[in-house]
Amino acid sequence: MITGLGNVTPLSGTQALLPEAGTARSTTGDAFSEMVSELATNTVARLERAEGVSLQALEGEADTRAVVDAVMSAEQSLQAAIAIRDKIVTAYLEVSRMAI
Repeated sequence: MITGLGNVTPLSGTQALLPEAGTARSTTGDAFSEMVSELATNTVARLERAEGVSLQALEGEADTRAVVDAVMSAEQSLQAAIAIRDKIVTAYLEVSRMAI
């Protein structure tokens, strides 16, 4: 299960494939960029939280379980972000190879 995607809802039916004329960029493009932005923000927040909990553990203020949970959550979010980045790059390369 991918975490950190927030309230992303999948588009269904032909609405996702055939948006109204003139609104394709404003609705689909903005929704995609907002999703990617939210993913990046959540990933950074989880990484910062894991770092903070680790520092608290070094000071004796947090237990090992909290550190492991925070680090595992951060790692999972980072792996999801990397996988999505790789898919975006692959899609871009495929589109750039298309003959016009």
